[in-house]
Amino acid sequence: MTAITSHLQAVNDAIASAMCMAHRSKDSIELLAVSKGVSAVAICEAYQAGQRAFGESYIQEALDKIKLLHDLSIQWHFIGPVQSNKTRAIATHFAWIHSVDRLKIAERLSAQRPASLPPLNVCIQVNVSGEDSKSGVAPGGLVELAQAVASLPQLKLRGLMAIPAPAEGLEAQRIPFFKLHELMRQINTQGLALDTLSMGMTHDFSAAILEGATIVRVGTAIFGERNYGGNQ
Repeated sequence: MTAITSHLQAVNDAIASAMCMAHRSKDSIELLAVSKGVSAVAICEAYQAGQRAFGESYIQEALDKIKLLHDLSIQWHFIGPVQSNKTRAIATHFAWIHSVDRLKIAERLSAQRPASLPPLNVCIQVNVSGEDSKSGVAPGGLVELAQAVASLPQLKLRGLMAIPAPAEGLEAQRIPFFKLHELMRQINTQGLALDTLSMGMTHDFSAAILEGATIVRVGTAIFGERNYGGNQ
């Protein structure tokens, strides 16, 4: 058993434990392995251990890996900040994007998504902690943005994503995730049908699961420390 295989099993065991605490079924959550800063060989190891969904934040690095691993049935998710000049590559090569936070980006993704592909699954990033250093739409502007994104062709608005400010202790970690879940409920009362909460990383995914996460983004606990910040 490789180290990555062992780590992946430990993460899946921790997810199962949190699911049990939350009285949720095993099939109600997906593990997204955050593979930015990780080699194609390491991704292959995780793939051979059963992992299928991988998250990338840097477009050129991601495109290199997608090309190398084209023969594997990997579902690629883009989870990093989106620049306007990178939208075509994201629209062409990814199944999901978790980090849409303004209408201009969504409109470009919609226009550039090839008609031959299924609609691009979209999560809107919300700045639930109000941090100046974090991307994401403010909660007050979320409903308007969600309604606009949901109306665009070639996109499927699935849910919300957040990267809260770090907090110590399970109860403190749960607070921003509760807020994000409440925001999704509010949006769904406006006639939308969001079903995805992308929240929780290596240090807080158990708290996120207790508050309804459907996708947890875990990198460091699987692949080890890297020299990258962000969605690990």
